[in-house]
Amino acid sequence: MSNTTAILAKEFASLKNELIAKYDELGMRASGQWADSLSVAIEGNNAELLHAEYGEQLEYGRKPGKQPPSEAIEQWIKDKGIAARIEGNISVSSLAYLIARKIGREGWNRQQYGGTKLISSVVTPERIQKIIDKVGESELKNFTDKISEYLNSLQA
Repeated sequence: MSNTTAILAKEFASLKNELIAKYDELGMRASGQWADSLSVAIEGNNAELLHAEYGEQLEYGRKPGKQPPSEAIEQWIKDKGIAARIEGNISVSSLAYLIARKIGREGWNRQQYGGTKLISSVVTPERIQKIIDKVGESELKNFTDKISEYLNSLQA
């Protein structure tokens, strides 16, 4: 593993852990599937932090328009313990449908439910620049070492 790859692996693992901590701090965990979906992919000098596709909704909310899938909301109702509290009053599937319909009509503003900036408070431009700087220093050292080796071989 190159030094650059090691730096990227360490930094992106740190980002992943901090995102999970922020996710919990904001009270966003229901099933924990989003945190479980976080993974780091490193290939050469490229790194990506991957997550479930609904991470964008956790960050920004959801615009009105298309109704989200009721099945996902049913699971959320169960994971949050709401199902036990509504037993006998309304079925989980009916409540999930009503919630999905309301989100489809009005959207969902994340700011009303625990705050926003799940991702953007951790993955900041400053943080990315620090990672770039660390990788740049490593690459500069590698380049300098190779040039020095080459110059030394010419003198021999």
